Amino acid sequence: MNHDAYPDFYISDILKSTKTIALVGASPNPERPSHRVMAFLLRKGYTVFPVNPGQAGKEIQGRKVYARLADIPEAVDMVDVFRAAHALPALVDEILALKERPKVIWGQLSVRDDSAAAKAEEQGIKVVMDRCPAIEYPRLVG
Repeated sequence: MNHDAYPDFYISDILKSTKTIALVGASPNPERPSHRVMAFLLRKGYTVFPVNPGQAGKEIQGRKVYARLADIPEAVDMVDVFRAAHALPALVDEILALKERPKVIWGQLSVRDDSAAAKAEEQGIKVVMDRCPAIEYPRLVG
């Protein structure tokens, strides 16, 4: 897929079909973008599992925090990535090692690695990069 631009239907279909999201890089700090986006996703009815090894076992916005994706007790539809772009290849490897893989990997603004995306797409996982669901949702879903 060309990750320079996405058709609106591609993003819209992802946002409408997704129910559960692992938010990697979740922060307890209300000033951090991951905290604000998590609040937005929860308000829109998504089930969000925050992932942050430094906060594991604690809660962020009333949701238990997990150290790694493999620790989440159920399959997720999407992994939303709030990590530096250079962390994406290792995260894709972690995702591909999961027993039940997500349907989508979503890299937040400035999170882009085309080779990592290609690796995930070769395994049937949709990828969105350098976009924010809190921006795309109001624009495409309402």
